[in-house]
Amino acid sequence: MFDLRTATPQSWLDAVFSDFDAFLLDHAACERKASATGMSFVVRYPDKAALIEPLIEFAREELEHFHIVYRLVAERGLCLVADYKDPYVNALREACRGTGDSLLLDRLVVAGVVEARGCERLFLVAGALEHKDQRLADIYLDLARAESRHHGLFFRLARQFFPDEQVEARASALLDFEAELIGRLPHRPAVH
Repeated sequence: MFDLRTATPQSWLDAVFSDFDAFLLDHAACERKASATGMSFVVRYPDKAALIEPLIEFAREELEHFHIVYRLVAERGLCLVADYKDPYVNALREACRGTGDSLLLDRLVVAGVVEARGCERLFLVAGALEHKDQRLADIYLDLARAESRHHGLFFRLARQFFPDEQVEARASALLDFEAELIGRLPHRPAVH
């Protein structure tokens, strides 16, 4: 599994609860984008049969998560926001190498890293909500557990196509980059 190099600091959680509505809107966008990411693998790599079924299922589950978070957004009388570029995800994607197999490996690893960070952070939100809103805490706990499965999925898929040592080396490099990225990005009421 992906082993994050640095833990999310309390200051991130403080930012989330300083504007929980903004966090919910960002979270909804993240779930929608995750579903699109799953389908983008299906479209870009139709010749990689081992990717197709698991990533269709991933996309469907992420779309269901989007629906769950959308309902929370709607309950609060909020409106979804227009699409925007996530500085965290975009920086990780820019770290991907060139073309071909190298790019496929990097895309799988980056997707796993994004899911791993999302998992860690949704568990933090669930824990913080236990004393504020048990219903929301339960929803976030379920979502965090799903993220845990998702980051493992991308790691397993990478290992189906590439030797373990190649996957481990690339994961190590991208996890180091991700830790540096977490250290320099400002904390905001957003998943990443």
